[in-house]
Amino acid sequence: MSGYSVFARYYDELTANIDYRRRAEFFDAIIRRFRSAEGGILLDLACGTGSISMEMARLGYDVIGVDLSDEMLGIAMDKKYDSGLDIQYLCQDMRKIDMFGTIDITVCALDSINHLPSADDVKQVFERVAFFSEVGSLFIFDVNTLYKHRHVLADNTFTYETENVYCVWENSLDRTTDEVSMHLEFFEREENGLYSRSSDSFSEKAYSEEMIEAMLRDAGFEIVGKYNDDSFEAPAEDCQRIVYAARCVRSGQKTD
Repeated sequence: MSGYSVFARYYDELTANIDYRRRAEFFDAIIRRFRSAEGGILLDLACGTGSISMEMARLGYDVIGVDLSDEMLGIAMDKKYDSGLDIQYLCQDMRKIDMFGTIDITVCALDSINHLPSADDVKQVFERVAFFSEVGSLFIFDVNTLYKHRHVLADNTFTYETENVYCVWENSLDRTTDEVSMHLEFFEREENGLYSRSSDSFSEKAYSEEMIEAMLRDAGFEIVGKYNDDSFEAPAEDCQRIVYAARCVRSGQKTD
């Protein structure tokens, strides 16, 4: 897993097309569908620059954001201070999260699960979330599908251009593992009109629905919802992102 040291600088600018408010409202709708209590302690797992954290805080949740990247968290902290929102950020590996107590809701957005390098790592995350969840707590996350890796990301190249940066995003798909290696070249406009060049690399791995669901059950969750992207429709064969809603039925916490 990369620290995204370079990517962090451009992340918000390159994801400006994402409607974080709408995503947060969709998560909120899922939570209200399966949980009667208002608000609660919400863990934003792999929170990045804190965009989802901020929107969930605005919706009334007590938010804790966790990410492994110091660079991402630095941007999240700046945005927190500018907004005045009361969010706690922690620099932790999502496979080894260590909370002060139990969490009511955990969300993990924007294919962060796919960034884990192996099924064992995914299993560790699910088990760790269960450990800090009480029975009845919710775990909501999205994953990029095998279809997206094989037919959309694949071996394709994408370009992005904003006012300040031009990005060339090159993918390479390993068809035996469904892992996409991603290399990004950034060209940032300087004040003198010239461009500075930097790069970053990381990878994403896709897992079958059967594998994801088996790991959830093994970790102590039951699946209560499974959706095609940010809708309440069932996933189709060409679905690119699946959103899972799972309820903890077997917490890892020891009680007397």
